Order: sequence, then structure tokens, then C-alpha cells
Amino acid sequence: MRYSLMTEPHMGGTYDQQLEAANWAEEAGLYSFARCDHYLSNRDPVPEATDAFSVLSGLARDTSDIRLCVLVSPITFRHPAVILKNAATIDQMSGGRLDLGVGTGWMEHEHESFGLPFPDASERWDRFEDALGYLQAGFAPGHSKYDGKFYSLDAAVEPKPTGLRLVIGGSGPSRTPTLAGEVADEYNLMVCGPDNARERVDVMREAAGDREVEVTMMGPVLIGGDEAEYRDRLAEAAKTRGADPDELEKRWQQAGIVTGSREKAREQMAALEDAGVERYYVQWIDLDDLDGMKRTFEVLLG
Repeated sequence: MRYSLMTEPHMGGTYDQQLEAANWAEEAGLYSFARCDHYLSNRDPVPEATDAFSVLSGLARDTSDIRLCVLVSPITFRHPAVILKNAATIDQMSGGRLDLGVGTGWMEHEHESFGLPFPDASERWDRFEDALGYLQAGFAPGHSKYDGKFYSLDAAVEPKPTGLRLVIGGSGPSRTPTLAGEVADEYNLMVCGPDNARERVDVMREAAGDREVEVTMMGPVLIGGDEAEYRDRLAEAAKTRGADPDELEKRWQQAGIVTGSREKAREQMAALEDAGVERYYVQWIDLDDLDGMKRTFEVLLG
């Protein structure tokens, strides 16, 4: 299993903190540094929330080798022309290291707070598929032309990306994996158990045919070098959430989240690999606790 680091800076995290995490991930040999694209969280007090494309532009110049990923950018935030130009620019600034994740958008509270339109799920899906066609046309060589239901393009779009990869992710059992198989370079699953993952990967592979599409998963892990360390970390996580440790453990295990000692974590990762998952984005939210993040990867990689 290969690993990436994924953060959620709308829950707190300055540019410098994200840079420190990305630099550490690069030094540790992780495949990529990824961050979400949200403008707001429900936390009280509300933490600062940086813009994903702005941060990735900075990281494109402040890192050297690690790939950079937005996981994912909602098409409700930006017209596909804006996504297109941001992505091509960051690809150029990074020397071809951008993984562009795109999605339908889902956090209604966030849209209402910023006055952003939030169509119903059906329209968001239609717009998403339309935006993907627009982006494919814009990234393709030569003059770009696209006529869709919501979006149209007829322009000489430059620069063209040199190493950009398109990521489509989600938790749906059919429509998302099918679309990922048809057009994406990477299919990203929300955390789930091996059986659910296998079913979705099979759907994606059928849609992909001969196309090569990487399968990844994103989610938290709660692990320790041995059972004692794991129990200590579980107790701390439960305390932070005001939960009972046993109940938290049960809930997370039912959701497919990797938990336990190093040995147990390796068994769970092996089961995900057997289901078709090739890389795991370890979701780390608390950028004030980089020591805890480093220890988690030390257990995974050690």
C-alpha cells in the first residue's frame, strides 16, 4: 500500500502549517499531499479556512517533488473555466505535479453562508458531468470546443497541463465509480470496508475497460505501535470527542476505519489492497498536532 497525507484546513490550519505538513510528507516519501476545498466548517468558534487553489499554488513553489492534490473541488464554487485555468496554472507552477479532484459539492450550510447557489442533487450531478466534459476539452491539445447543457467553451486555452491527473471520488455505489472509470485517472473511495470497496472497484473497472485508473481511499486511521499505545490513543480521541472509547472504536470499525495495533493495521490495509485499493490518503485534521501525525505514519510505514 502506498500512502498520501490529506488535511482538512477549513477546520483550522494556516498556510505555514500546511507547508510544514507537506514538507514533512515530501521528506517521508509519501506520494502526495492533499487538502479539501471548503470555505467553512461548523466548529464553534469558527476557525480560519484558506482557499485550496491559493494554498496549492504556494505549495507548488515551496515543495519540490511531492504531488499536490485538491480532494475535491466542488463545481458549485467555481465555473469550470476558473477550475480549468487554476489547475493548468498550478500544474505549470509545480512542474506537472497537480492531481485535480472535482466533485458535485455537498455542504449546504457552507453554500448558504456564502450566498453560493446550491441546486438539488440531480442538477448538481448534471452540472458535474457537464463540467467534466468542459475540463476534458480544455485540457486536450489544440483549440478547445465544448457545447454542453450548462457550459460551453470555444477558445484557444493555454497553457495546457503537462502532468495533471483527474480525480473523481465519492461514496456512491454506481454512478460515481462508473463516471470515474470512463474519464478519471484516479478513483477515490470514501473510507469503507473491503467488501464495499470491492463492489465499487468492480463497477469502476467494468466502466474503465482497458483504461488504467488508480484506485485510492481516503479516511482517518487510529493506530498504535502496539495494543497499549493504541488504547492510549483511542482514549485520547474519545476524550476529545466526548465519547466512550469502546463505543467510538465500535463505530469507527463499523465504518471501515483502520484501527488497532501496527499488526492489526497492516492486516486491514492488506484486506483493502486485496479489494483493489492501491493507495490510502490518511486524513489528518489537527494541524496543531504534527507529532501525532508523524507517529501515525511511523506506525504505518515502520
